[in-house]
Amino acid sequence: MNNKILIVDDSPIARKMLRSCLPKDQGFEFSEAADGKEGYEKYQELNPDVTFMDLTMPVMTGYESIEKIIAYDRNAIIIVVTADVQMNAIKTVMDSGAFMVLKKPLKKEELNLALGKALEMLKQAT
Repeated sequence: MNNKILIVDDSPIARKMLRSCLPKDQGFEFSEAADGKEGYEKYQELNPDVTFMDLTMPVMTGYESIEKIIAYDRNAIIIVVTADVQMNAIKTVMDSGAFMVLKKPLKKEELNLALGKALEMLKQAT
């Protein structure tokens, strides 16, 4: 079974960069969304294993989308990818149920380490 990954960011360049940092040889199935509302809708439709979520987006913010996704699936694994690394923002998303927070610009090693931890948690849950 291939792991499904959802990338939610309003920047097409940020989505492309994040995707390019992920391993190509592990058979991941990728989906993308351009705002929090679309991200929430795609989450419901696809039930991804891991979701990467930006915070500052039009239509619905990442904060709002995380709350809706966690209300829908309390076991969702959401890795926040944001330039907003103020302690208040990190505390808010972690309290909402995010798995972890990564700082933009992304470092490939940090991203892959976070993904590995998320997939390990997923494996332990099944």
